[in-house]
Amino acid sequence: MKKILIPVDFSEHSQAAIDYACQLIEHNTVKQAIDLVHVYTTHSNMYTNRQVNVDLSDPQVVIAEKNMAQALASIKTQYPSLQCQAIYKDGNLYEEISKLTAAFNYDTIIMGTKGATGIEALFLGSNTYDVILNTKTPVLALPVEKANFKKDRIGLLCNFKPAEIEALQQAINLLGNGFELVLIHVNKNDEKISIIDERFKNWIEEIITQTGVQNISYTVKSQALYNRNLENLSSAIDSVIIDEHIDLLLVTKSRKSIFRKLVEENIVKRMAYDLSIPKLFARVHATGQK
Repeated sequence: MKKILIPVDFSEHSQAAIDYACQLIEHNTVKQAIDLVHVYTTHSNMYTNRQVNVDLSDPQVVIAEKNMAQALASIKTQYPSLQCQAIYKDGNLYEEISKLTAAFNYDTIIMGTKGATGIEALFLGSNTYDVILNTKTPVLALPVEKANFKKDRIGLLCNFKPAEIEALQQAINLLGNGFELVLIHVNKNDEKISIIDERFKNWIEEIITQTGVQNISYTVKSQALYNRNLENLSSAIDSVIIDEHIDLLLVTKSRKSIFRKLVEENIVKRMAYDLSIPKLFARVHATGQK
């Protein structure tokens, strides 16, 4: 069974992740199921005495179970054929997600960009950054304003590396086909456009051969000067997203890709939190690409 994992805290941000996932699955011919996981990171002081009085119930558990039942009922009403189940875990959020993804090969983890009490570390703290950098499962980071699924134009950060094709294959596995692929190259080394065009010609042929994606365009972004300083990569990429009307951006985590430079400039954290569109941070298995 193909599955998507969604950490939930019952905020509008985790609800946006649920809405997006349901629409994604509804658009696909190959159906996926959804696992909603709620992690109890803390328990009330009253509950710590449960070993003395077994009749005590943690109010957090009661509230979470009620909210989860409502979420499942809402999904069932809107998407009757969609399979969805609840998972409850105690402990450290990042560790519990790591255990779940190690035990099952999820297509992706979909996360809102912010959260409320309970699992706010996943969305606001270092855990989001850690999940993106370290998980072997693709992570789709979603802004609440972009809960409506759309995949007309998908961008792929391009540095002409094999891991980019692997990232694209993961996106196809998750999203299906039927989109225009826009390859985005930031010309940091100020190469001649004629040289870059030739590289794109060969690279597009390779992408078509390995993935079957036919509708491909590309754009080359030169970094602009602001007060005699080059704009950072994140700003350059954001400008392309706007200019090219990109619906979703693919980022491969290969150290030989643009991702390495983003990490060096400490930009990945900003990309994960300050989102204008959904971004899929793909895992990489290609030999020599990790």
